[in-house]
Amino acid sequence: MNLVLRHIIAIVLLLNFSLLNSQEQNIPQKERFTVKGAVVESRTYKPIPKVNILVNGGNYTTTNALGEFRIEVSKGDELVIKHSDFETVYYTIQNSERIRVEVRPSINEAYISKRLRSNPSQFNALIDSANVYLKTDAEKSIQFVTEALSVSSSTKENAEVYETLGTIYFEWKQYDLSVSNYRISLQNKDANGVKLQLAKAYEFNNNYQESISTYESIDQSALSNWQLVTLHEGLGDVYIKTKEYNAALNSYKKGLAIAQEHLITPKITDLNSKIAKTYEASGELSEAESYFKNSLNLASKENKKRAATEIVAVADFQNRNRAYDKEIELRKQALTEIEDIETDSVFDNESAITPQKQNYKIGSAYALQKDFKNAIPYLEKSIEEADDKEDLVVQKDATRKLSEVYRDAGEFDKAFSTAKTYERLVDELYIKKEQEISQAARLSKDLAVKQNRINSLESDRALSESKYELTTERNKRQKLIIYSLVGGVFLLLVAGYFMLKNIKQQKLNNNLLALKSLRSQMNPHFIFNALNSVNSFIATNDERTANKYLSDFSLLMRAVLENSEEDFIPLEKEIELLQLYTKLEHFRFKDKFDYEITVDDTIAINEFQIPPMLLQPYIENAVWHGLRYKKEYGHLKIAIEKVDDFEIKISISDNGIGRERSKALKTEHQQKQNSKGMGNIKKRIEILNEMYKDKVDVFIDDYQNAEDPGTQVVVTLKKD
Repeated sequence: MNLVLRHIIAIVLLLNFSLLNSQEQNIPQKERFTVKGAVVESRTYKPIPKVNILVNGGNYTTTNALGEFRIEVSKGDELVIKHSDFETVYYTIQNSERIRVEVRPSINEAYISKRLRSNPSQFNALIDSANVYLKTDAEKSIQFVTEALSVSSSTKENAEVYETLGTIYFEWKQYDLSVSNYRISLQNKDANGVKLQLAKAYEFNNNYQESISTYESIDQSALSNWQLVTLHEGLGDVYIKTKEYNAALNSYKKGLAIAQEHLITPKITDLNSKIAKTYEASGELSEAESYFKNSLNLASKENKKRAATEIVAVADFQNRNRAYDKEIELRKQALTEIEDIETDSVFDNESAITPQKQNYKIGSAYALQKDFKNAIPYLEKSIEEADDKEDLVVQKDATRKLSEVYRDAGEFDKAFSTAKTYERLVDELYIKKEQEISQAARLSKDLAVKQNRINSLESDRALSESKYELTTERNKRQKLIIYSLVGGVFLLLVAGYFMLKNIKQQKLNNNLLALKSLRSQMNPHFIFNALNSVNSFIATNDERTANKYLSDFSLLMRAVLENSEEDFIPLEKEIELLQLYTKLEHFRFKDKFDYEITVDDTIAINEFQIPPMLLQPYIENAVWHGLRYKKEYGHLKIAIEKVDDFEIKISISDNGIGRERSKALKTEHQQKQNSKGMGNIKKRIEILNEMYKDKVDVFIDDYQNAEDPGTQVVVTLKKD
């Protein structure tokens, strides 16, 4: 009896950990408080009245004559500050401290041009200012570039403007816009440095062949030694992404030879590390280990941050090769280096060498060795540090691992308690990720709008200059107008294309998120019904039956969880799931129905794909709402038949009491639950058909013309 109960507890814990990764939780009620703030002009500090202050939660107010405002908010809310005289400002609420917003009013481009053209040195100052804000404030950096473009007086300066603009977009991961602006820069002036940057932008935008072509088009004899190393390193990076490992090794080794010849120390370390990773990817572990030793030795002679980075890279290599003792030793060494570095600098949570990540990985390595005594302190330390540095991702992962360690160590009370903490962290991380997605989408949209403004400014300026030369060069002016208009239209089309591409990607992301949400809601009550059955078997001292049912139930849950992140799985796997699920339901209701599952032998089931657990809810409805209430012995039939070489039909038929009588027997709560479940399936099919072009169709009708009409569900599935 106790052994069975312990098995049940362990399985419930395992299910809890796995389901939390894909489950949407109810967002807890957030504490509300009032924040005070003021909006002023950044240069004169003059207050700005009648500014619109909105909160994404719905509250609204305006600034008074002194530019001040008060508004009720919650932590994590986004404050939107809008006015016709300046660009919209977005601010995420962290606490109740007073907010001071300094804004730069929009300036008429013609005024900027007139004011700054009288002072040519302003162009360099504006470009320098853009570079200062390049990594911290994209909008402010682009504003300086826009002003620089309005005062540029040569193709050389135009090239520098668009190069800077390309670098800004690259830094903020807008790689399509980065590519566009680097290309415009090269049209104004051919420069090898810009070509190298363009090739790298192509790589990050997944235009691998264009990246390779750009690298190969560069005249290597005109490059500096550093640029030559960068070229070979860049080519190697692209070949790694296309899995051409021999070509990657060849490029990296060429770059390494040049770096060694000219004593370019940082590149020597980097290339040794990349060669090691390439050998590892191609399965040559001994060669990889040799180059990792070189990179580790070289990094130790550089600054401590570079040394720590390489130690962590080698530790990751040892982890992938299950050399956990070596991994633990390296990570402890890295922690010592990191402690020294942290006295002078602060790591971003995205960095691979944060102490919370290293403590988490040390604890995980000990856990893999079943050394729970040593694993627990490192995991607890990781959680503490991650909480202090607001690193929710590591805090969540370390909490989950700690709960698993407690479970494996037999400390189930601590495992349950830690699992509850993990559940709360998943909630917080979900909210944070939603906010980050929203902010990223808004930033992408704002940057695209600014790019259009720059394109328009360039077109307008070219047109104005053409009109200025009208009296002396009429023919030349006409050609210039035509070229300018064509160029402007081309740039607008390019910008429109990238905006459309971004919208499509965002729609895809929304669909994927919706699918994940719907998958997480698939029949959770089945788990609890099954566990109740096990409890019933135990209560009647039928341990053997309980163990048999629990064993089959565990197999089904493992298969379901393995497929929970997939949009489609092979039909063969889905049939196995159906057989196991139907077997379990029949096991519970042997006195109610029998069943049969038939598959047409002519169907090549390995060639068809189906959404996981698509058919299970219909089988569940047939058993629970049709056959269970039937007075006579019922029958369930699942048939998979071939329509043609590209389409099959799956029918689920029962001779139960039918949909109308079943609905009449349900309570109001049961009707809502069933309606919600069927609604989720319908939404899921709609999203999948939108993404994969009408791949699945479902039709539901009565099965027979009798007292018990039963129900028949026909699912039509098309081949990819």
